[in-house]
Amino acid sequence: MPMKPSTNPPELEAAKQILRPFMRRALLFAGIASLLSLSPTFYMLVTYDRVVNSRSYETLFMLTLLILGIYVVMEILEWVRSRIMLEGGRRLDAHLTQRVFSAVFEGHLKRNLVGGTQALADLRTVREFLTSPAMVAFMEAPLSLLVLAIIFLISPLLGWCALAGGLLQLVVSVLTERRTQPPLVEANKASNMAQQYATTSLQNAQVIESMGMLPGIHARWMVNQRKFLSLQAEASDAAGGLSALAKSIQLLQGSVLLGLGAWLMMQGALTGEGGLIIVASIFGGKALQPAVALISQWKTVVMARDAWQRLGNLLRELPAPRQRMSLPAPEGRLAVEAVTASPPGSQMPVLRKVSFVLQPGECLAVIGPSGSGKTSLARLLMGIWPAVVGKVRLDGSDVHAWNKAELGPHVGYLPQGIELFDGTLAENIARFGEVDMNEVEAAATLAGLGDVVESMPHGYDSRIGDDGAFLSGGQRQRVGLARAAYGAPRFVVLDEPNSSLDEQGDAALMQLLKTLKSRGTTLVIITHRANILEVADRILVLVDGVVSALGPRDEVLEALRNPRGGQAGRPAPGARPRAAIAPPGSA
Repeated sequence: MPMKPSTNPPELEAAKQILRPFMRRALLFAGIASLLSLSPTFYMLVTYDRVVNSRSYETLFMLTLLILGIYVVMEILEWVRSRIMLEGGRRLDAHLTQRVFSAVFEGHLKRNLVGGTQALADLRTVREFLTSPAMVAFMEAPLSLLVLAIIFLISPLLGWCALAGGLLQLVVSVLTERRTQPPLVEANKASNMAQQYATTSLQNAQVIESMGMLPGIHARWMVNQRKFLSLQAEASDAAGGLSALAKSIQLLQGSVLLGLGAWLMMQGALTGEGGLIIVASIFGGKALQPAVALISQWKTVVMARDAWQRLGNLLRELPAPRQRMSLPAPEGRLAVEAVTASPPGSQMPVLRKVSFVLQPGECLAVIGPSGSGKTSLARLLMGIWPAVVGKVRLDGSDVHAWNKAELGPHVGYLPQGIELFDGTLAENIARFGEVDMNEVEAAATLAGLGDVVESMPHGYDSRIGDDGAFLSGGQRQRVGLARAAYGAPRFVVLDEPNSSLDEQGDAALMQLLKTLKSRGTTLVIITHRANILEVADRILVLVDGVVSALGPRDEVLEALRNPRGGQAGRPAPGARPRAAIAPPGSA
């Protein structure tokens, strides 16, 4: 997984620093275990040299007892090494998990492809690589140098022969890299696309089932799945053939060294006992063992290296936010200063020069035709989107730059597509923070959730399923309203808050809005329904992302009813002709 230090983001540099002491300790234990792994060869040599000739049962017993003890020590050392690397993986995970998760979240928020959930799988891949057989092979690499030195001491010619075998294995490693990396990278991309398509399709299972779309969706998914399987098979075939070649070279080297050693001894060029020939033969194969293990595990190596590089790309593209000074809790003074906004990743503005000011306790209703930018305005007000030009300020501070962990408890938001999460009813209302049951019950009462709570098997402790799957549309909307009102927020934005409510739910919503206003909460309500306008102090009409009218409720409504009736509507500066203003009923 090596990368140029200059290209690593600071988080990965820090992760490497965290891993270094674990790597040093693991290498120490691995080195001792590697030395002890030579013991069986010497046991064989000593047994052949002394026990067979002396016929001493006592010597055989003691040597056998010694080698058994060495095997036990080797297993303990290997267990300790694996535990060290496991703990290193945990420390790595603890260091990077929150940062990677935040970057993935930010990537989705910005619609940035680099922030896909693949990053979480990449972090797992890197963590698991630390305890993989490939990492063990890396740690055993110094053993190759040691046994090669021993072979040179036995005979320089045998040493050069063993070295030639090592160089041949190096060539096989390079070929393995070149043959397997391109298809593995493409296979990973195809696998991610297939997984993403399947996940998206499952989220729309009801539509697929009701209209018989499954065969077409399955065929679409199979395009990427077949590509993934084909590329994976190509890489596996290449890696399998080269792995078999590497093992053959390892076996062949042992036989070549044995035969060459015998020839040297017959020529009188090799002094010492005949057992040294066997030692050289065994060590010749052991010198290539780490390389063979690496080649057989090359897919793991490539996956870990690519995962590390993708994590680096992610963290560079989405750097950690700078620490900012904490701000006091807002009172609810909202100022929208000539903002122009575009969706993240797009250059096309959906809002142009929108301006207005709200004081604490004021309620603004935003109306207009579909596609006029109302939901975009809601995202801008909540700081989800940045403004291309201008600022949205809450109590004088830029909402987008405000630390959302600090701002969040003081604001409420109900998006048009209500987003609930798997957990209990109380946890969803309390925004998955510390559950204050008094606040939960107060928010639920405001949203008219009493009958919903009573109908659930465990009341507030009932699980509502992924995205509130166990609730009806109206119940989900009420839970979303309760979540927005939780904790007495100072600023609340509601996007189509009554789109799924019945008459009883509408009445509860009106009471909720009046209660929030009486508490001094600043409200922005985006709606297509005229009945909710009775709680509004002011109305803003959006048409094609431009403010067409803005002013007190009654004056704007009068202007909408009588588009040619003079100055009653108080159109905003630069407003479009009155004919472009849509009446509330069609908004």
